[in-house]
Amino acid sequence: MGEFTDKLDAAGNKIAGKAKELYGDATGNEQLAAEGEAQQLKGTGQDVKGSVKGALGDKL
Repeated sequence: MGEFTDKLDAAGNKIAGKAKELYGDATGNEQLAAEGEAQQLKGTGQDVKGSVKGALGDKL
């Protein structure tokens, strides 16, 4: 996967994770809120990975 794909996946995970977190908080579902936070962290990791790939020319 290239830089663009990683960053696109990252954005999707951040958005979905935030939605899960907000819904979990609103309904009192702590497990769903925690899953949302974890998914956002996954998205942040993918974003960093994409940035590194961009800096190194997709050689990872």
